[in-house]
Amino acid sequence: MTLLSRLFGVRPAILHPVRVQRDIVIPAADGARLLATHYYPAGVDRPPLVLLRSPYGRGNALDQLPKLLAERGYQVLYQSLRGTAGSGGRFDGFTIDPADADGTLTWLRDQPWFGGTLATWGASYLGYAQWELAARDVPEWKIAVIQDAPSEFAHGFMYPGGAFALGNALGWVQLVDRMFTGGYSTTRQLLAMFTAARKLSRATLATPLNEADLALTGHRVPWFREWIAHGPDDPYWARMDHRANVTRMPPAVHLQGGWDDFFLPGMLADHAALLTAGRQVRLLVGPWGHGKGLYTRVGMRDALAALDAALLGEQTPSGVRLFVTGADRWTDLPHWPPPHQPTAWHLHPDGRLSTTPANASAPPSRYSYDPGDPTPTVGGTAVGLSAGRKDNRRVEARPDVLTFTSDPLTAEVEVIGPVRIRLHTRSSVPHADYFARLCDVSPRGRSTNLCDGIVRLSGPGDIRIADIELWPIAHRFGRGHRIRLQVASGAHPRFGRNPGTGEPLATADTLRPSNHEIFHDADQPSALWLPTTSGTS
Repeated sequence: MTLLSRLFGVRPAILHPVRVQRDIVIPAADGARLLATHYYPAGVDRPPLVLLRSPYGRGNALDQLPKLLAERGYQVLYQSLRGTAGSGGRFDGFTIDPADADGTLTWLRDQPWFGGTLATWGASYLGYAQWELAARDVPEWKIAVIQDAPSEFAHGFMYPGGAFALGNALGWVQLVDRMFTGGYSTTRQLLAMFTAARKLSRATLATPLNEADLALTGHRVPWFREWIAHGPDDPYWARMDHRANVTRMPPAVHLQGGWDDFFLPGMLADHAALLTAGRQVRLLVGPWGHGKGLYTRVGMRDALAALDAALLGEQTPSGVRLFVTGADRWTDLPHWPPPHQPTAWHLHPDGRLSTTPANASAPPSRYSYDPGDPTPTVGGTAVGLSAGRKDNRRVEARPDVLTFTSDPLTAEVEVIGPVRIRLHTRSSVPHADYFARLCDVSPRGRSTNLCDGIVRLSGPGDIRIADIELWPIAHRFGRGHRIRLQVASGAHPRFGRNPGTGEPLATADTLRPSNHEIFHDADQPSALWLPTTSGTS
């Protein structure tokens, strides 16, 4: 039995011996040679097939999942996308060549061991590849099991709120480069991690930004340079936008995300679109960061239950299951978001956060921002080990960060749903970012980040409105805890610093400091809205 089966307690009723055939050549529609590994249960005639398509290599620790599925009676085809792990052609970042799927499906249908029933599975890029697969009709497809992967890339990952996700973009460039140059060796990748953080930190400060890939890897990365050369609304991103494929997704879809995953808002949008398209959808959101939910007992068992049901002709699990942080409990809901009351928490000039508006003549709060010394951020929805919930007190002590904090709560406050902020702002430059982060402050003073968001403003104006959509949330603020909101004009390196000049992102080489005001008076009432579901303050 595989390590994962033992670890997660998912031993199948019948434990099948697993056979493996490596380096199978599959011709893409344009003639490129794609390599794959075929796992299958011995003695089972044409069982359902689970397809995994990946740029991350084969034959390493990831092989545990195909073996787990095969010993349960499924066969698995684990394919390397073009330009990766021996497959021919050129890798192009998050642009997946449609010839890969077209050729793979044609080849698969000709195999005598394929029984005509297909599922897909995978996290991150492997989930994103499932959305691309739906660009064509696949009648054999019964279920897609997607973890931490949305259908759309530009707004959801690369330019949330209009600000470039520099740390995450370069973090992924570094991850892929380590795999490619290290021959997909797990040992080499682990050794390279000892210097990875220092290299990444240095690269995020590169000026101009189109030299960051050189600083990080020592060579040019064409697809990174394309990312920073095209804004979020540029037609360039259409080839990475698979939202229109929703009507060709299989009848059942299992979506799994994490509260600290950078892809979560896009996945929740996909959840709504899939339901509208008539699909049976299961949504699971847990207390973890990117790619970590699958390797938990809850995540693995939920996904396998959906897979087994869809491929064995049973009722596929649906509905929503969420982990409520702060309360440390799972809750089951019929839909997302649950009924809630958007409760306004007003910003006050003395740093208070209250359900009562500030005085009519309240003065603005002020701070300065210097992109030469960018406001840092810790934890949150970052690529790598630094993601998650961290103590934010050191960042909050900086003069370029404003904090607004409630009185200690007299009762628990539970919030589940979308979080938004409206700031009435004035800046000394027309090009400015506004970053907001929601925190839970314990009775001992630890300030733990829960969710955040950013918006980039450009163009003239005196007092401007910054509407910020934060990551969604399911959290219980305990009695005696305080609710805190951070406001700043940077969150480096999670988001690339705004130089304040309006120059193109790729070539900007001038950094302009700026002064900022946040208004609280009756005509400009800045506020945070929390989706309150229970409790009072």
